[in-house]
Amino acid sequence: MGFIMTKRQEQSVNTRRKLLDTAENLLKTQGFNALCVEDITNAAGTAKGTFYTYFKHKEDIVSEICRGYFKNIENQINEMSEKNLIDKLSLYFDNFMKAVEIYGINICREWIRGAIDPVTAPDKTDKTKWQYDIEMLKNILNNAVKNKELKENTPIELLTHLIISELYGMMTCWCMSDGIFEPKDWTKKFCDFQLKVILKDYLV
Repeated sequence: MGFIMTKRQEQSVNTRRKLLDTAENLLKTQGFNALCVEDITNAAGTAKGTFYTYFKHKEDIVSEICRGYFKNIENQINEMSEKNLIDKLSLYFDNFMKAVEIYGINICREWIRGAIDPVTAPDKTDKTKWQYDIEMLKNILNNAVKNKELKENTPIELLTHLIISELYGMMTCWCMSDGIFEPKDWTKKFCDFQLKVILKDYLV
């Protein structure tokens, strides 16, 4: 017999989901710096104290929104059984950079700060985004080995770090340029040229 939520538990889940959805919509329109907890609770129609029942600060809710976005990408890739690995990785990279544009330059700078110097980064900074991205990409490549898309002797660890370094390099350059170019343009060029070169000796 499956778990059945009480009415109170169901209401709690719905309230939390509403806060997440509201924060995501505001994040896209207002940006990270302009967004405050009161904006979220006002738009969601909840008391300000309700926010702190579920999240410590706005950075927590933003981190969860981003994790959910990337988890959806991973799920899409796992369902692409008819596509080859290059197509799957192209989808991942395209959506990675789409997230960069959606969530904005300030959130990307927080991701980079947490990755570069997690020890001295402010407590509210998301310090695990780099590792989260590494593990997701590693899972995609490991599944490709299991599905016989990549050879068994493929150096997964090395390829993971090479590829994720390219993505973070693009994101860092975008932040350094103050967002004057389209990250997705670089992603397409990377997938069309460099990615195929990186993987060519290991594709089955």
